[in-house]
Amino acid sequence: MKEIIIYFIGMFISISSITVPCQAQVKDQESGNKPERLEWFRDQGLGMFIHWSYDSQLGVIISHSMAGSSENYLERYINELPRTFNPEDFNPDKWARLAKVVGMKYVVFTAKHHSGFCMWDTETTEFNIMNTPFNKDILQEILEAFRRQDIDVGLYFSPTDFWFNYKQGYDVSRYRPKALPKNNPELMEHNKKQVRELLTNYGEISTFFFDLEDAGLNQLVWELQPNCVITRYVMETPERFLPEEQKIEPWEACYTMGSAWAYKPTHEEYKDGTDIIKILIETRAKGGNLLLNIGPKPNGEIPFEQERLLRELALWRYINHEAIYNVKPWHVIREGNIWFTQAKDQNAVYAIITENPWHYGERNEVTLKSVVANDSTKVSLLGQTGRVLSYYPDVNPEAKWTQDEEGLHINAMLAKRIYSGDELWPNPVVIKITHPGVTKKREK
Repeated sequence: MKEIIIYFIGMFISISSITVPCQAQVKDQESGNKPERLEWFRDQGLGMFIHWSYDSQLGVIISHSMAGSSENYLERYINELPRTFNPEDFNPDKWARLAKVVGMKYVVFTAKHHSGFCMWDTETTEFNIMNTPFNKDILQEILEAFRRQDIDVGLYFSPTDFWFNYKQGYDVSRYRPKALPKNNPELMEHNKKQVRELLTNYGEISTFFFDLEDAGLNQLVWELQPNCVITRYVMETPERFLPEEQKIEPWEACYTMGSAWAYKPTHEEYKDGTDIIKILIETRAKGGNLLLNIGPKPNGEIPFEQERLLRELALWRYINHEAIYNVKPWHVIREGNIWFTQAKDQNAVYAIITENPWHYGERNEVTLKSVVANDSTKVSLLGQTGRVLSYYPDVNPEAKWTQDEEGLHINAMLAKRIYSGDELWPNPVVIKITHPGVTKKREK
């Protein structure tokens, strides 16, 4: 008995002393993002990225097909294609309401991609949304719609500008010398005028995403709006992959639901909804935000395939939001297929089980080695009381636990009906453990 008591004393340590391991530190960058705003950003968790422009009419990769194109292609792409862009079914309130249901806390819209086409009413170029049959400020309508849903608004802006280089007589390219503002004073001044418009005429902008390293525009943003958080090239913003380790500094994962950022009507393969949920879980377990992209159709609608995936994510988030928001990384990322987040007040840890789908009304047992229970610990499945199993009044679905040298053994039941049919819930379940302790040895 004495040996067991000594063992458990050794297992309990102060959670407040835990430090998050981080092997890949964020490289030194400009320090213009305010610390309190970085903390705000860290807590956003989930955002909506929107890649949309006039070239969605072709279902082509956004902007990039201009590079290396013939004179004939560029001439038609620049001068003819905008004349048919008229998204008559565009309803930004529908987009914003969907984002709200999904749980997206912020949005980042492509005000200008590499093509140079401006999705706002600008005085800097005729190559803009006002010179299309639509003839309305799309950016203004989007920002207002998302603000009505209390979603913070951000902008994507490409300092690369194919239209501007084309007018200058240079080959269209992303990385030839004159494509870079630092080597092209006229382009730099053009970009500065546009950034001033965006940050002067459209209210508070929470985040700014410059898609070019060393664009020379960061200080202008912080001068005009000191509370704006610049993301790309100031923090890590990996595209379609996740870092191996937890990170101390705020970071943002940028993901598509298929293979393309903009609308791709043919030859597209979408991810499974469960995979998107797992990406969100892993991102939050490692301390980052997930910026999940949509690519609207040329008529202004969100493609059905993308909407259905968002609604699957919405359902999962609605049940398990507590494990995604107001959390920080646990002292380990995972145990096998079980990922962890921790409440910021440190009173709860969330074990997110991403494999082995659970059936409604059946008990499952999980053993955790990095979490230790005590007399104050309670265990439950998020989204249910644990007191009721519908239609089965004689069944007690309450979660139970035991602790021994092998770990924390949790026996729990999915007692909430989510899907009809075979009553198999294919997506992750989340176990909440209150007042957790941790083992001395960190498990991999």
